[in-house]
Amino acid sequence: QVQLVESGGGLVQTGGSLRLSCAAAGRTFSTYAVAWFRQAPGKEREFVAAISRSGITTVYADVVKGRFTISRDNAKNSVYLQMNSLKPEDTAVYYCAATFVYEIATKDATYNNWGQGTQVTVSS
Repeated sequence: QVQLVESGGGLVQTGGSLRLSCAAAGRTFSTYAVAWFRQAPGKEREFVAAISRSGITTVYADVVKGRFTISRDNAKNSVYLQMNSLKPEDTAVYYCAATFVYEIATKDATYNNWGQGTQVTVSS
């Protein structure tokens, strides 16, 4: 098990940027694939981006491709989500998740370690 804590959320105008951070407690963080998911009010949780254990492979949802970038620094036990060109439809609670089982994964059922979430609000 690994404990995850997200930070960096906030209120931003359309077209603005935010950088989310996910800090992990545990010395074996480099053995976990990590992903970001988000959930807007009244909607199901959806996949945003994922990064492999080594950081070499990344996957993005089509709706964020070209605007968001996921990265990790295993020496700092951290994963980041750089979000640019934000839109009102990006408004949601963003969750960091980690899995030990897979090299990389996009389905939320795959992940068994979750953070508490951080709110991102994009105003029009």
